[in-house]
Amino acid sequence: MSNSQGLDQDVCYRAVKSRDRRFDGTFYTAVRTTGIYCRPSCPAITPKRTNVRFYPSAAAAQGAGFRACKRCLPDATPGSPEWDIAADVAGRAMRLVADGVVERDGVEGLAGRLGYSSRQLNRVVTQTYGAGPLALARARRAQIARVLIETSPMSLTDVAFASGFSSVRQFNDTIREVYASTPSELRGRRFSGSASGSIGTRIAVREPFAFAELLAFLALRAVPGIEAARDGWYERSLRLPHGPGVLRIEGRGDGYVGCRFTLADARDLAPAMERTRRLLDADCDPTAVDEALSGDLAALVEARPGLRVPGHVDGAELAVRAVLGQQISVAGARTLAGRLVAELGEPLALDGDHQVTRLFPSSTALAEVDPESIAMPRARGRALAGLCRALADGGVVLDRSADRADVRTSLLALPGIGPWTADYIAMRALGDPDAFLPTDIGVKHAAERLGITDVGTASEGWRPWRSYALMHLWAALSSPATDQEDGDIR
Repeated sequence: MSNSQGLDQDVCYRAVKSRDRRFDGTFYTAVRTTGIYCRPSCPAITPKRTNVRFYPSAAAAQGAGFRACKRCLPDATPGSPEWDIAADVAGRAMRLVADGVVERDGVEGLAGRLGYSSRQLNRVVTQTYGAGPLALARARRAQIARVLIETSPMSLTDVAFASGFSSVRQFNDTIREVYASTPSELRGRRFSGSASGSIGTRIAVREPFAFAELLAFLALRAVPGIEAARDGWYERSLRLPHGPGVLRIEGRGDGYVGCRFTLADARDLAPAMERTRRLLDADCDPTAVDEALSGDLAALVEARPGLRVPGHVDGAELAVRAVLGQQISVAGARTLAGRLVAELGEPLALDGDHQVTRLFPSSTALAEVDPESIAMPRARGRALAGLCRALADGGVVLDRSADRADVRTSLLALPGIGPWTADYIAMRALGDPDAFLPTDIGVKHAAERLGITDVGTASEGWRPWRSYALMHLWAALSSPATDQEDGDIR
């Protein structure tokens, strides 16, 4: 028996009986007799089969009148991996909802970004997730509010507006309806010691989580001025809808990563958190990925369980840096990007104790730069100029709202953009879990060490997680290659 969203109710019930955490976020269990919905791994006594129904999203469970369980906190579970993986219009809509587009532009604006009417979009999203864009946005606001209430020292009024509610009354009513508790009751104890103008919170992640490897990847590529990294922390500037911000990743616990945000406008907290989730690849299902790759990559997976594909907080910035790094070393790409930041980056102008000082230059600013003035080969300079013009005029969109295949086609149509660059952008800027770079020198060297003679053919067996296979191959190199056939900013 399946419900209207394609969930097999009997399969879901077997998963609930196993209390397997791998299913957390992929569906939600609602108990008719208690009016509560839970994550599949909830430690409570398993309800009778006749008393439960299953929903594909927290918003769908809430829309059916169920409240979040206070024991397993189902809203604290990262969003379903399908939200981040699906390349269809519903998946792209979900990513924009998570980034706060509904709060900023309404459902009409969301639909316009996707090329649909609001009526069409509501039908498609409801069929997939059991709730429309407004309900999904409301559930997301409630989730962010709960995290802020329980992990930050912000006043409840500030929490209301930072999480996207239009009024304190709406905030109070929603929290009471979703959690059967008032905001004051959820708070429990207050936190202290927050720096002025900064918000400390945490991002939920699925375990296992290779945190040290992710930080090392980011630190190796940190561009002076916009990024800084030391042992155990990473910091970078953010260009957000209402102003600049700074993100600092500062440690982790079981199932979460600690973060601190310094923002010019508290309304940007939700999109800042969502972009941090992308950077951390927080919605990855690591157990499913590791199991799928535990064939000829078993030794690599065993050495680094839960290895992530680092995303990026700004698709346009990532694309520019990809072109800058074509055919030069990681260090060379970082140096060249640092010069652009120093010359064209906007001063951060944000109070607070942070190591970063500037924002990465906007696509519009870079499109106006004479490519001859940049210390790089002329052909690559022209490629950079063409990319920046396409980004500035909307010919290429890298905010995860566009179809990945269409974006790849648009990128390859630009002079100087080859498959390596297009697929690297798809992997990190668009969150494509199945991108692969068979011509990459590092990939070839790592495959040779494993005795894989034809890595392109072998990679077919790693679908749909080839991006993660790629990260394992790169991580396996004791000393990364310094040059690539079509780029090197690994």
